[in-house]
Amino acid sequence: MQLRYAFRVYPDAGQRIALARAFGCARVVFNDAIRAREDARRVGLPFPTVAVLSRRLITEAKQTAERAWLSEVSAVVLQQSLRDAETAYRTFFASLQGTRKGPKVGAPRFKSRKDARQSVRFTANARWSVTGSGRLCLPKIGAVKVKWSRTLPATPTSVTVIKDAAGRYFASFVVDTDPAADQARMPETDSTVGIDLGLTHFAVLSDGAKIDSPRFLRRAEKKLKKAQRELSRKQKGSKNRAKARLKVARAHAKVADARREFHHQLSTKLISENQGIAVEDLSVKGLARTRLAKSVHDAGWSSFVGMLAYKAQRYGRTLVKVDRFEPTSQTCSTCGTVDGPKPLHVREWTCAACGTVHDRDHNAAINVKQAAGLAASACGAPVRPGAIPAQREETGCHGLPTDARAA
Repeated sequence: MQLRYAFRVYPDAGQRIALARAFGCARVVFNDAIRAREDARRVGLPFPTVAVLSRRLITEAKQTAERAWLSEVSAVVLQQSLRDAETAYRTFFASLQGTRKGPKVGAPRFKSRKDARQSVRFTANARWSVTGSGRLCLPKIGAVKVKWSRTLPATPTSVTVIKDAAGRYFASFVVDTDPAADQARMPETDSTVGIDLGLTHFAVLSDGAKIDSPRFLRRAEKKLKKAQRELSRKQKGSKNRAKARLKVARAHAKVADARREFHHQLSTKLISENQGIAVEDLSVKGLARTRLAKSVHDAGWSSFVGMLAYKAQRYGRTLVKVDRFEPTSQTCSTCGTVDGPKPLHVREWTCAACGTVHDRDHNAAINVKQAAGLAASACGAPVRPGAIPAQREETGCHGLPTDARAA
């Protein structure tokens, strides 16, 4: 499977200028491609192909005075920008036809120079390399200093250089991993576990363990409010406003990094200790429309379950998602009696049939495990998630913003 390994990079002043130039050229080519296809649609002509757009928007455009500066960046960066536009249109048409899984997506939109996130991608034919001293050598940019938090398991197929809203730079490598080698790294175990996700505790396991919710956003709320208040008082377009915006972005990035690191550490621990894992398929979007919205987003359940999914596939574990309508909080895990719904403030209850006193979350975790069919056998049904595209990063790689999920 393919994974993304992200590392912090520290370009110098000249390299930051070169990267800004590459970001701008890639954005212009992407916008030109969108404009060319929209113009063709308005007059009823067929969409120009990628080959036609490449010749018109890159090769021929470099010969004009208006686009001569496209020659200052690597041609691979511009070609990849065209491929991104093509992928965006394919995704849009697949969504219209109903052949794409997931929520509906709209037509590709123009990119702005004011976008918080900027990125360029270098494939193998761009001839980028890692020097003997550990620097990342990029064409027409130079050798950039990299903070290597760990070694890459294989030779990367591409690298994406990203600048996030907090002004940080990252190099995201796409690596093809060996499933057999990954599974050999995991210890043999017959343990299975059911997980009940919540807000009072982030997770309660069927073996009785309770993982406290760190509440990263709640703990940083005071600092975030102060930074946002300072931003709102700055004059629009001023340098002080730009500095205040950067301060807010860095505060939010710190919260996101801490939450992501917590999710990675916990998911890796659960995967390494258990052969079978059961979790409830929660409707996070629905819960995010309630009065608990801020706490639900702060917990980040979807991100955590996504990590469990791709790590289970990578290391040969079994992950089972239990239907969200399963009455796990209403059923007695001892005798199976359904005792009816209970308000959230009821944390313990006694079964009317057998008299067993239940901890609400622990009982739900046991029911999740039983509903998944993992109670008697470690392996259970050979359930596996679908094809998992390149993920963002694992524990030890901080702060990579949202990236393209396909390599």
